[in-house]
Amino acid sequence: MLSRLDKDIIQMESPFIFDRYVTGKYFIGRKRECNILRNLLEQKENVCIYGPPKTGKMSVIRQTIFNMRMAGGQFTVADVDLFNVRSTGAFLKKFGTAVIRSVASAPSEYEEIIRELLPRTNFSFDHEKFSAEDEILTLGATPDGNDIRGMLSLPGRIAAARDTSMFVIVEDFHNLLRLPETEYENIFHALSEVFGKQEKNAASHAAFILTGSKTNAMKFIFEERKYFYRQVEHLPVSNIDERDQIDHVVRGFLTAGKVVDNELIAGVVKLFRGNIWYLNHFASVCDSLSKGYMNEGILMDALGIMISIHEPGFKAITDDLSVYQLSFLRAVLEGESRFSSTEAVEKYGMNSSANVRRVKDALKKKEIITFNEKEEPIFLDPLFEYWMDKYYFERQ
Repeated sequence: MLSRLDKDIIQMESPFIFDRYVTGKYFIGRKRECNILRNLLEQKENVCIYGPPKTGKMSVIRQTIFNMRMAGGQFTVADVDLFNVRSTGAFLKKFGTAVIRSVASAPSEYEEIIRELLPRTNFSFDHEKFSAEDEILTLGATPDGNDIRGMLSLPGRIAAARDTSMFVIVEDFHNLLRLPETEYENIFHALSEVFGKQEKNAASHAAFILTGSKTNAMKFIFEERKYFYRQVEHLPVSNIDERDQIDHVVRGFLTAGKVVDNELIAGVVKLFRGNIWYLNHFASVCDSLSKGYMNEGILMDALGIMISIHEPGFKAITDDLSVYQLSFLRAVLEGESRFSSTEAVEKYGMNSSANVRRVKDALKKKEIITFNEKEEPIFLDPLFEYWMDKYYFERQ
């Protein structure tokens, strides 16, 4: 039974959710992506999804899984988050812990899985460490190739042993690039080996969903170096239709008895370039500032609050930029596209076309800009782009 407080909290929950991924009635747009992902998973394909932070990648994945379960799908999901991984051993233990916990809940089950499905590896179950630190996997030595291959093939072995299907979501997959090159290459080659042995016609199987919020790093893995060529399908996550975004905000305000002009929200949608996290955060701030009609003044106050929240981070980014990098970003904001031309090099003080290339590579590595198929520059963070334009360069 829900208490009165619980019911009040549920009734007061904002329609503008930005602190977690969303599913169900709070999920908007991207039906096409959900349908494609569902088809790929049902065909036992591995998938990679990447894009800037907070653009709805996990919501697409979770909504797809929700849809599949509602349709009667029977499968297990393991979620591995690599945001704090800085070594091969840490990666293998985190990966294995998530996979094992997705199918087991008792120490005896953990021990059995490790003993039966990770033979001839340096992994074991230590009862004392489990009691003291809740550690499921103990790694007895520096991990070798056998440990890596054994761990990465564990989802498939569990699926086969239990006659089920398993989906392994690996978040922040790009963080493996923080390891020394020889180490991340060993992991990538072992994972490619596992993918090569997957049986697409088997009733039980394990499929991987590799996600990342470092766009250029993920492009490096899957597009430039092609580590998993023809083994992983890339699912692009496009922007939610502008009309759907506008309707979402207007409808959210109406539930609280508040009104806003569609054209004002259309301007906000364009500013945030489809970043639904920013849009929900902005709308939530507006909601807290008004008891009735949302006028332009309230929207500008909300934007000011958003800027004040993110400005320390934005200043930290610019403090780390060289004069050349700042000049390049100014050129981007001013619509320049021929960065290596003599005119552009002279106008923005870039010294030489070779220096332009170095600056471009540095800004990509810092995940500030990326380039599309036409080699056109794109700021990855729309609010940072706005702040650079209006506050840093003070362009009108």
